[in-house]
Amino acid sequence: MLVLVSLCQAQKSASKPKALLLPILKDPSTVQYITRLNFGTPSVPKTLVVDLGGRYTWIDCAKGYKSSTYKPGICGSAPCSLAESDGCNKCLSAPKPGCTTKNSICVINPENTVTGHVDFGELAMDKISLQSTDGSKPGPLDSVSDFIFSCATDMLVIDFARGAKGMLGLGRNPVGLPTQLASAFGGGFRRKFAICLPSKPKTNGVIFFGDSPYIFHQIDNKSMTIDVSSLPRLAYTKLYINPVSTAGASRKGEQSTEYFVRVNSILVDRKPIHINSTLLSINNRGFGGTKISTVSPYTVLESSIYNAVVKAFDEAFFANWNESRVKPVKPFKDCYTATVRTPLGVAVPDLAFVFENNVKWDIYGANSMVEISRDVHCLGFLDGGSNPRTSIVIGAHQLEDNLLQFDLAASKLAFTETLLWEGIECSNFKF
Repeated sequence: MLVLVSLCQAQKSASKPKALLLPILKDPSTVQYITRLNFGTPSVPKTLVVDLGGRYTWIDCAKGYKSSTYKPGICGSAPCSLAESDGCNKCLSAPKPGCTTKNSICVINPENTVTGHVDFGELAMDKISLQSTDGSKPGPLDSVSDFIFSCATDMLVIDFARGAKGMLGLGRNPVGLPTQLASAFGGGFRRKFAICLPSKPKTNGVIFFGDSPYIFHQIDNKSMTIDVSSLPRLAYTKLYINPVSTAGASRKGEQSTEYFVRVNSILVDRKPIHINSTLLSINNRGFGGTKISTVSPYTVLESSIYNAVVKAFDEAFFANWNESRVKPVKPFKDCYTATVRTPLGVAVPDLAFVFENNVKWDIYGANSMVEISRDVHCLGFLDGGSNPRTSIVIGAHQLEDNLLQFDLAASKLAFTETLLWEGIECSNFKF
């Protein structure tokens, strides 16, 4: 099994941190991004799939969960209200400290967003531990007591990376990890986080929580460091809330916890393609618009948008390079010879998402193409069909080696485009 940086040996820091971090690893067999979070007393690391828009953090408790600091979510309690519990029940799994058949505990609906499966789970609380950071390196461990999560059954652990036993929910709600950390550490700890997905397996990317610099060393010169938070080309756009939940099970009137942005147009080879503009807005049923996902491995486009992108890409590619189409490789429909390499990936037409105020997110070969073999690459975009829930899902491959900062208090997304411009990869943080 791939091994993440262990957090277990660090000591608790003496004062409240301004920032914390988690390592994040790419699992090549599933194209999922996993991390380890320490739970309970004694502290036990749990491997979790990172879900950017996940409502809750949940873990498989079916084989027993032993912790002296575990607390159940008793019906009618404040944590149950905060998590907007779906009802009450007896404990659903094996007895645990504080959770016996005599308790009436509140129930929530954890979801495996990889498969779309939803199950009942107990609302639970326990201590978690993360490493503090000054933005340049990991520091001592800090703990949060009574972290709210869900104890699910092993029926929900399907199609995960090897060793993963749950999901880390970073969603935009009171029980998402970023908000719980900000609440636990008080006013000096900002309600924001940044994520930098690694492009290579067996190397750690990083998730920062709170407010800190983001200091990485260069690929070819470890003594040369750059604070990514101060890059002049860091761009900003507004984060939107979908007023209708996108979860597999939800209540009437519940908002989505996922992160939506407003795409006004898409450029291929710096030229706009034709898009039905109604697809770019969220309608009163919660359909349409654009969201960002770490669970979707690749960007998924509504069919008419996908076809327009591919048509424009082909025209520009074959007009400028002596390359050809090759047999498709699942899950991709459009594969090519691509023999010319650049520092930003294989040489292909640039793509760009254009947000409000003409703010652009340029995508180059490293993020637009998926390598099948040295000279064969596939366009890393998928056809989402004619009536998807969300018209554009910006997937994880397009996020790799880009730093994205989600400022929940300001409802603002900051992004760098590819860090390869600076000679940096997301794996260049000093763990």
